[in-house]
Amino acid sequence: MAEEKKPADAVETATATPETAEVVQETKEQAPVQDPQEFLENFNWEKYEQGIERVDDSKLKEFEELVAENFVDTADEEVVTGTVVYITDREAIIDINAKSEGVISLNEFRYNPDLKVGDKVEVLIDIREDKSGQLVLSHRKARTIMAWDRVNAAHDKEEIVSGFVKCRTKGGMIVDVFGIEAFLPGSQIDVKPIRDYDQYVNKTMEFKVVKINHEFKNVVVSHKALIEADIEEQKKEIISQLEKGQVLEGVVKNITSYGVFIDLGGVDGLVHITDLSWSRINHPNEVVELDQKLNVVILDFDENKSRIQLGLKQLEKHPWEALSDEIKIGDKVKGKVVVIADYGAFIEVVEGVEGLIHVSEMSWSTHLRSAQDFVKVGDEVEAVVLTLDREDRKMSLGIKQLTPDPWTDITTKYPVGSKHSGIVRNFTNFGVFVELEEGIDGLIYISDLSWTKKVKHPSEFTNVGDTLEVEVLELDVDGRKLSLGHKQTTENPWDKYETEFALDTVHTATITEIVDKGATIDFNEDITAFIPQRHLEKEDGKKLTKGDEAEFKIIEFNKDFKRVVASHTAIFREEEQRNVKAAVKRQAASADEAKPTLGDANDALQALKDKMEADSKKK
Repeated sequence: MAEEKKPADAVETATATPETAEVVQETKEQAPVQDPQEFLENFNWEKYEQGIERVDDSKLKEFEELVAENFVDTADEEVVTGTVVYITDREAIIDINAKSEGVISLNEFRYNPDLKVGDKVEVLIDIREDKSGQLVLSHRKARTIMAWDRVNAAHDKEEIVSGFVKCRTKGGMIVDVFGIEAFLPGSQIDVKPIRDYDQYVNKTMEFKVVKINHEFKNVVVSHKALIEADIEEQKKEIISQLEKGQVLEGVVKNITSYGVFIDLGGVDGLVHITDLSWSRINHPNEVVELDQKLNVVILDFDENKSRIQLGLKQLEKHPWEALSDEIKIGDKVKGKVVVIADYGAFIEVVEGVEGLIHVSEMSWSTHLRSAQDFVKVGDEVEAVVLTLDREDRKMSLGIKQLTPDPWTDITTKYPVGSKHSGIVRNFTNFGVFVELEEGIDGLIYISDLSWTKKVKHPSEFTNVGDTLEVEVLELDVDGRKLSLGHKQTTENPWDKYETEFALDTVHTATITEIVDKGATIDFNEDITAFIPQRHLEKEDGKKLTKGDEAEFKIIEFNKDFKRVVASHTAIFREEEQRNVKAAVKRQAASADEAKPTLGDANDALQALKDKMEADSKKK
C-alpha cells in the first residue's frame, strides 16, 4: 500500500508518550485541539509502526515551554504552592496544576480556622496516587520544612508571628507556629499573672520568637513581649508623675500572706497587710480579691521609684479619731478578742480601736497564768477601761475589776490561826503556792510542810492540783501576802518524842544501814537515829554490823533540827566507868588510913627539936 503523508502536527502528537498525551489533554485550553476524526484520517500508521519520526527542534521547544508553563514539578521533598478549590467537612481540595487535584485533611489547618476557597497554601506531595488514583498532599509537612526558615527569619528580624494555642503543658502552653510546636511559658502569656490557662486553648494569638535552640529544635515564643514595649512607656510616664500622698486607681494583681501587689498601669506597688485595714486582719484576702479595682494612696517609694509602698486604710479616717468622747476611764466596754499573747489579750472595742487586757488584770489571783487560760480568739468579753490615751492611741482594760476584790475582807475570812483547804497551784524551790479561792493565794514554806520528813523539794511531798489542809500563820494585808502552814494542822509528834527519847534513855533497835561515819537505826517511822563509828563497838571489842539488834542509849536529842544520836558502846562503857570510880574511891580510902595524923607530926617535930638542942649543948 502506498505511503500516505500525514500532517506534521499529527506526527508530533502521535510520537508523544501516553502520559504526555494525558497532560496535553488536560491543557487543551492552552494548546489548540485537533478534531479526533481528522486526526485518525491523517495519522500515518506506517511511520508509527516503523518508529517515531524526528521532531523538529522548534516544535520540541514549543512543547517544553507549554509543559513548564502549565505543569508543576512534583519531585519529592519539594514544597509547592497550591490553591484551595473546594472544602468538604473533612478535607480541603488543593489544585497544584498537576494531573489531578490533591486532598489534605482539615486537621492540618486547625491553626487557621478561617481557611476558605481561593487561599494559597504550601503543600508537599505525600502520596502520588492512592488506591483510588488520588493525589494526597500534606500541608503539615510542607509547613514543617518551611517553618524553620520562617522562624529563624522572624527571630532575626524580630517580626510578629501568628500561632495557634494547641494545649496546656507544665509551666505554659504549646503553640503551633508555622507548623512547629513552640513553647509559650506561663510568665510570657501576659504582663500580669495568669490563673486560668485554659482560656487561651484553641485560640490564635500573636507572638514574638524570643529563643531558638537549634540543637534540640526548640522554639520559645512570647506574647508578653509584644505589650511590654507599650507598658514600659506607660510605666516611665507614671513613675515620673509619682508623688507621696497621691491617690491612684489600681487593680489587685497578686495576694500574698504579707500584702497585696497592685498594678497601677504597668507599675506595681505593694500594700502591706498592716496598711490594708485599721482593723487587725489575719490575711489580705479578708479585705481584697484578685482583679479588684480600688483606689490606693502612695505612702513612700525609693529613689528609683522601683519600689512603691501603697496604703488602702489611709484613705479612711482613723478609728481613734472617730472614737466617742463619752468613753472614759472606769467605763465598762464590750469587745471581741482579736489577738492573744502570753502577756495578755487585745480586745477590739470598735472597728480599728483595740485595748490590751494584761494577764495580771484578768484575775485577782497573784499566781499569774497565761492569757489563754482565761479567753480565746473570737470571744466576746466585757471589761473596764483602766487607762485611755487618745494621743498615743492606747487603751488598757481589765476584767477582774468586774468582780469585788477578795482582799477587801481578808482579815475576816482568813484570820491568823484559822484553818482552811486549798489547791496546790505552783511549786518553787522554797515552798508551795496554795490557792484558797480565786484571787487568794498563800505560800507554804518547805519547812512548814511536815513535822517529821526532811523535804528537799515540794514535789516530794505533794503534786500540783492536790488539796491541802492549811493554817494561816501570817497575814500582810498591805503587801497582799498570806503565809500558810500545813504541818500546823496536825499535832507535832516531836513533842511526844522529846519525852520518849530523852537523853540517856535506852531503846532496842536494829542496825538499818552502815554509812561512812557510822550507822543508822529506825526507832519508828519518824525517827532515824545516827550511831557514830566509835559508838558501834561491842563489849568484846568487835563492832555492830547491818542487821544486828542491840540496845542503844540516846546521847543527843534536838527537836528543832530533828536530830537524834545514839550509842551502843556507852551502855557497857558506863558500867566500866562506874567500876573505875568505885575502885578509885576504895583506893583513896586506903590511902587516907595510911597517912600520919597532925599530932604524930608534931611529936616527930618535937623529938627532932629536942635532939638538936641536946647536940648543941654537947658542943
